[in-house]
Amino acid sequence: MPNNQKRGEEALSKLDRELNSRDRKEKARPLGVVAASVVVILALVGGIWFMTTRDGDDEEIQAEETATETSPEEAPEATVLAAQRENQLDETVTCTYDENGEDANGAEVPNGDDISARGTVTVNFQTNQGDIPMELDRELAPCTVNAITELADSGFYNDTICHRMTTGGLNVLQCGDPTGSGAGGPGFQFADEYPTDETDEANLQNPVTYPRGAVAMANSGPDTNGSQFFLNYADSQLAPNYTYFGTVTADGLETLDKIAEAGVEGGQPDGTPAEEVKIESAEVSA
Repeated sequence: MPNNQKRGEEALSKLDRELNSRDRKEKARPLGVVAASVVVILALVGGIWFMTTRDGDDEEIQAEETATETSPEEAPEATVLAAQRENQLDETVTCTYDENGEDANGAEVPNGDDISARGTVTVNFQTNQGDIPMELDRELAPCTVNAITELADSGFYNDTICHRMTTGGLNVLQCGDPTGSGAGGPGFQFADEYPTDETDEANLQNPVTYPRGAVAMANSGPDTNGSQFFLNYADSQLAPNYTYFGTVTADGLETLDKIAEAGVEGGQPDGTPAEEVKIESAEVSA
């Protein structure tokens, strides 16, 4: 597929430029002190995105940090997301879930009619490293919460690994791919919600802080949410393009901290967790 090949070449070229830029900055940084004349803004241009390989055959969701050097006067301030909508949604909403031809791993397209936009629901991911309970907020992202709880109830996440972890400006554990390759999904996709749907287009690339404990959706571009999500074990600066739909509980953060402490395989800033993290089962409760 020529388009996929072109996207892959562009993505790899951009990644190469950014790695070279990072190397130059690391060599110039005296004992970790950043020069006062340079501000490094960590954001996601591609974010948690699908990077097509050179041959165009495979796609994987890739966490990419983009470092942009600006003067202090030009640097936008990364505000912490409030996890509260400016305008409350109606009590119920209609959600649209479009089939996208991916291997669904047995998942069915959720019902999208009369979905509640009130209250919370708890999903506990029982992993080999310990439980990670999360409180999902229907008022922030009702369509996302509906999809994730349906997938969890159906057993979609059982015996799947969290295939990726990052450190630095982006501090996340990424899960939800039944194939473990970074390219899997549920066979459907749906639209972005908070904060993306409340952000002016002009501000969609300005970094914001997804706080420690935030749970957000991975995507391959606008309105391409599926089953993959990421857990912020520390504050992360990203563009506001990722649906923030819940919070890891205090007990869950203890497990997440243990996973993060083990680091990334090979001591890298980005890759497979050093210790395997497998979701053994998922339980939904009101």
